[in-house]
Amino acid sequence: MTKVLSKLPRSLNARMLYVSLLGVLLGAVLYFAVGALGQVLIDTVYMREENVAQRKAEIYSRLNSYVTRNEISGKDTSALAQWTAENDYVTVLLYDSGSHHRSFSGGKAIGADGEIVYDSAQYGRLYPLRFSDGVYLIAIVDNSQVRESLLVNAAAVAVAGGGFILLLLLYMNRLTRRIIALSRAAEELGAGKLEQSISAQGSDEVSTLARSMEEMRLSLLQQMGSESRAWQANTELLTAISHDIRTPMTSMIGYLGLLNDSDFSDVERCRQFSRSAYSKAMDLKDLTDELFKYFLVFGSAELELDMERYDGRLLLEQLVSEAAFTLTEAGFRVQRMEFEGECSILADPLYLKRVMDNLVSNVMKYGDKAKRVVMLSELQNGQLGLCISNSITRSLDRVESTKIGLRTCKRIMEQMHGSFSTETDEEHFAAELRIPAEIKKEATE
Repeated sequence: MTKVLSKLPRSLNARMLYVSLLGVLLGAVLYFAVGALGQVLIDTVYMREENVAQRKAEIYSRLNSYVTRNEISGKDTSALAQWTAENDYVTVLLYDSGSHHRSFSGGKAIGADGEIVYDSAQYGRLYPLRFSDGVYLIAIVDNSQVRESLLVNAAAVAVAGGGFILLLLLYMNRLTRRIIALSRAAEELGAGKLEQSISAQGSDEVSTLARSMEEMRLSLLQQMGSESRAWQANTELLTAISHDIRTPMTSMIGYLGLLNDSDFSDVERCRQFSRSAYSKAMDLKDLTDELFKYFLVFGSAELELDMERYDGRLLLEQLVSEAAFTLTEAGFRVQRMEFEGECSILADPLYLKRVMDNLVSNVMKYGDKAKRVVMLSELQNGQLGLCISNSITRSLDRVESTKIGLRTCKRIMEQMHGSFSTETDEEHFAAELRIPAEIKKEATE
């Protein structure tokens, strides 16, 4: 039964049909219940013997007053018919001394003269009534229970209709409250109030709309969070860059000022100022290059990568060899440890080289030449990894890092479905990059 109910349509039209059918069922139950209760009351209370006798006595009193006041004859059928027309649901049977009878009901004389055998069980007691032409016996039949039955039926119809309408109103009220709640939620979304979640229960159109609005709210929150983080990152970048640029620029302006004010006859002194200014100009170039790389990487949602499959050992060997050669030329001692096994990787070699260049540049700027630079590669858990670690120099004139290059490395590796992480303390720095690899099985004889 539960499975059958779960397969029923849940749209608003279907729900309205279900509520209508339930309302019809409720109306039918109420109709029969009120009708049955009313009929029981009529049978047990209204038609109780003493109550019927009391009503007949009242009818007899009204008829007696009418006959006496108008001096009506027992044979005056029109006058008796007129009285029954004025007294609904009353039938009068008139008997003369010869046991002949006439019946009057609803303003008409019904039946014909004739001898009958009086049935007390059907008509009840006989009442003597004096007419202008003598005394007649009358039997009174009270049919007012028909009127009461009609009233009970009307009440049953009213209660059934009321139950049907009440059920529809309750459903419409619930539906209206849901729509009003969504309308208020839409107003809050329009006003930028995104803290309150939008509940979506059910599977009808209103619930679908609520879920769509909740998804939109979450999307707006995510977008605002991304914009906030991007704004914060840009603010930090500009602050760091402006600080880093100001230092060499101030020095370069000072050296150029000295050159401008110095005596050009002292050639050695002029060369010294010129070399210092050139050095600071190159520092500025490095900073602007870093800034350019930042906007190159973080200014677009996706990098234009040229992903191809390469032999992992050959590609990594080439990148590591170039990096080791550069560091060795700069005066660093490099220790390499190669991985075992064969694999292939899906990568863009130009962007991988950019990652290696950033790491080499980082070592050359902040590494201690008195300590070894370790390059460790490994093939493990379906990934080819490379870890580069070095000791940090304690030089007092060391420039603080903006970490733009490391952010560039992380973004590039993520775009190639890999990962990039760093660990550092006061004396050591390590960077690790990983990329998915397809391990080659060794040929067996």
